[in-house]
Amino acid sequence: MPKITYTDSGGTARTVEAELGSTVMETAIRNNIPGIEAECGGACACATCHVYVADEWTEKVGKPSQMEEDMLDFGYDVRPNSRLSCQIKVTEELDGLQVSTPDKQA
Repeated sequence: MPKITYTDSGGTARTVEAELGSTVMETAIRNNIPGIEAECGGACACATCHVYVADEWTEKVGKPSQMEEDMLDFGYDVRPNSRLSCQIKVTEELDGLQVSTPDKQA
């Protein structure tokens, strides 16, 4: 199973195993990762699962869709490496993925 490391805004990192085909958000919720609220349940209808993708992973994760970009407009402290974790599907290529959460969710 691929592993994902989530780092909170205080610098605490947690590495968990993710199921293939799930999303980075679903993995966070299943593992009680702080900083991911996921109010819409993964429907890309809010920005409460906002994460920063580590620079070395941005190409593998890919760019956000137009709908995701529209939702990120509601995010807090959006950066070029911002993504909604509900829109990132877990694949074998993402083994070792590193993401961090903002100080707060929008």
